[in-house]
Amino acid sequence: MKIGVFIPIGNNGWLISKNAPQYMPSFDLNREVVQRAERHRLDFALSMIKLRGFGGETEFWDHNLDSFTLMAGLAAVTSRIQLFATVATLTIPPAIAARMAATIDSISHGRFGLNVITGWQKPEYSQMGLWPGDEYFTRRYDFVAEYVQILRELWETGRCDRRGEFFQMSDCRVSPRPRADMKLICAGQSDAGMMFSATYADYNFCFGKGVNTPTAFAPAARKLQDAIAITGRQVTTYALFMIIADETDAAAMAKWEHYKAGADHAALAWLTTQSAADTRSGADTNVRQMANPTSAVNINMGTLVGSFATVAALLDEIATVPGTEGVLLTFDEFIGGVEDFGTRIQPLMRSRAHIASTVEAA
Repeated sequence: MKIGVFIPIGNNGWLISKNAPQYMPSFDLNREVVQRAERHRLDFALSMIKLRGFGGETEFWDHNLDSFTLMAGLAAVTSRIQLFATVATLTIPPAIAARMAATIDSISHGRFGLNVITGWQKPEYSQMGLWPGDEYFTRRYDFVAEYVQILRELWETGRCDRRGEFFQMSDCRVSPRPRADMKLICAGQSDAGMMFSATYADYNFCFGKGVNTPTAFAPAARKLQDAIAITGRQVTTYALFMIIADETDAAAMAKWEHYKAGADHAALAWLTTQSAADTRSGADTNVRQMANPTSAVNINMGTLVGSFATVAALLDEIATVPGTEGVLLTFDEFIGGVEDFGTRIQPLMRSRAHIASTVEAA
């Protein structure tokens, strides 16, 4: 099973809590996280893009770095780990995104890929005058499909003349082209989002679900398998989980309860309001799950809470879900979390036994 880290490009990571670690994002922080991940043989690092946060007492995600420039910097200070930036397709023309990706491919010597998002939080784009109107909610996958086809043509051939509904290209050129096959990620879970992934992406990310229920995302993985049976492409599932680990199950659970007790309710209210804005097509499954009040303190991602041994066993269960290639991990505290994963959790995982032996030999 492959392992990635969802790096803390926004303040406070993924815990909307006054009791969680409070910190600003920085290049130095993310460099430390990714270099430790590389040292422990994690497979990839992914950065999101967030252009407006949720506010509240913790100013959750009000402070964010840029995804492309951060990953360019990280490409220059790493040598093995795969790196993925996120492109907000409403903000960057596809030809510019293609050139930026080719540049980071050059910096990284072929270790770069792209996470493509349609955008679901209207204020991120309306604040810049870039929101195309609420009808976009119903057409967003048509828009991004055209966007991705342009990316692929430019990367594969260096030119594009595609004239579509949303973009009109006229002998558009990009050179140099990427040296490696540029991998694309999507995280859509609606019917339209899943079919988009099956048609255009290489990997589809879905939210894990619940606390210590590692295989609860299996219906989403199965839904992707049904979709690729139609498109005939090879696309695999990666599940998003937060790890809260400690020496004992009790100590880890105490931390989790402490984080929940400090929930930033004003920030959570903003999340709920924005997730309900898509009234035309229905918000994507991931967005609805994010705002579910059950455990919105960490955006309702799947959460693995327990001792290092408990978490290792739970992660091994994830690997049993058909169609699942790996996981994308967040941590309550990133530097210590990545270090604990590499030294205390990974060596106990059956699904990472080959990596553990490599680390020991290094």
